[in-house]
Amino acid sequence: MVERISIPDLLNEDRIIKICAPMVRYSRRAFRMLVRKYGCDLAYTPMIISNSFAQSKQCRDNEFQPHELDRPLVVQFAASNAKDFADATEIVFPDVDGVGLNCGCPQRWAMAEGYGAKLIKNPELVRDIIKTTRNRIPSNDFSISVKIRILETEEGTVDMCRQFESAGASYIAVHGRTTKERNQPPHYDIIKSIKDSVDIPVVANGGIKTPHDIERIHEITGVNGVMVAQGLLNNPAMFGGYEKTPVQCIEDWLSVTEQFETIFQHFHNHLIYMQKYTTPKWEKQVFNNLKHKKDILDYLSLKYEL
Repeated sequence: MVERISIPDLLNEDRIIKICAPMVRYSRRAFRMLVRKYGCDLAYTPMIISNSFAQSKQCRDNEFQPHELDRPLVVQFAASNAKDFADATEIVFPDVDGVGLNCGCPQRWAMAEGYGAKLIKNPELVRDIIKTTRNRIPSNDFSISVKIRILETEEGTVDMCRQFESAGASYIAVHGRTTKERNQPPHYDIIKSIKDSVDIPVVANGGIKTPHDIERIHEITGVNGVMVAQGLLNNPAMFGGYEKTPVQCIEDWLSVTEQFETIFQHFHNHLIYMQKYTTPKWEKQVFNNLKHKKDILDYLSLKYEL
């Protein structure tokens, strides 16, 4: 069993804690190791379906590959009942610092299965999931958190978060949009109200694209940490204060993916994202259509003199 890192203690430090969000396909181990090189304090796995994880060794081998340097780490599970979430949590408990319940994914397939943002329509079920899992896990240092989207009203959202706190949630991560909102500015005022209304740590998510955004949103909300998804894909060095992906970060990605095996699609796609703001359109078309790792390495060597 690993030596546990207390995530609530981390979040209560007198600084902004910087978090790599759970991202389907993309927040895998190699990418987590990359962003940790640039000041990421805490990272999440992609969302994993809890019942598949608990029942299938193949799923566990594919989705969960712990490493002593990949810490602190939260495994995010999608669940529609307490048993599945608790069963999956017991499996990862020896190797990670916490688990997170996805209560925010707005995709139709997830909500149809009772996952993601479907859960914020049923706070009592979320409370049962938290309580059941807390009773099954023999460690107060182990973090059990929730990641939510906001409801239609500020009052309802704050009340929901208070319920999760009373059930034993270690902290709450809040995406500041409703399930119907996509590109609208996040409601940071509601995140601030949540922070002012609960005693556990609160993390803000949504709309963070630059290092300046991190400071700005922290000032607005007073949260303990910020969680970034798309912004980190485009610039994995953001937490290190970089406005755009530096060449060194691209070189670090090549090194990391040599150490931690990465399928070609993920290897290539991350590089596509990293060069979004540094490569002209015509050149993107050339790079995006490369089909072999050797061709990509030759391109990068020529372009950046790596």
